[in-house]
Amino acid sequence: MKKMREIRLLNMDEKADIKTILLALPDWFGLPNSLESYVVESQKLTVLGCFEETKLIGFITLKPTSEKTLELYVLGILPTYHRQGIGNTMMQAVVAYAKTHGYYYLQVKTLAPEAKDEYYLKTYAFYRSLNFVDVEVLPLWDEWNPCQMMICKTEEVTCK
Repeated sequence: MKKMREIRLLNMDEKADIKTILLALPDWFGLPNSLESYVVESQKLTVLGCFEETKLIGFITLKPTSEKTLELYVLGILPTYHRQGIGNTMMQAVVAYAKTHGYYYLQVKTLAPEAKDEYYLKTYAFYRSLNFVDVEVLPLWDEWNPCQMMICKTEEVTCK
């Protein structure tokens, strides 16, 4: 029997589980200082979570970067739930949230493809599959971690 899944805003108590999910993803979030920064910032921001019954299995933290642009600040899904369509389902909820709150664009920053990291190449492919396009590579992190900025109009996000 398929378990019930729900996408909704996280309350402050539920945001504590963000760290558990990020710790389960060391190939993406293996730098302790960065991980802690994501956890701390997520406490201050809007977070959409995917629950299977009462268990948080994935989340997306949303950060306004301008009046009309909403950044997908950090996204994580427990590894046992990868490749099950949860990312696409959460993105549908993000698009609905963005449109309701007057955002025209979604933005994301991820590791640029030229870094050739097998895990972040999957992340990059995920955003491309949603119709995000490259804007520029920024020297935001360090020379080994070039930051690829991507953007998509909310009405052009293509969730499967």
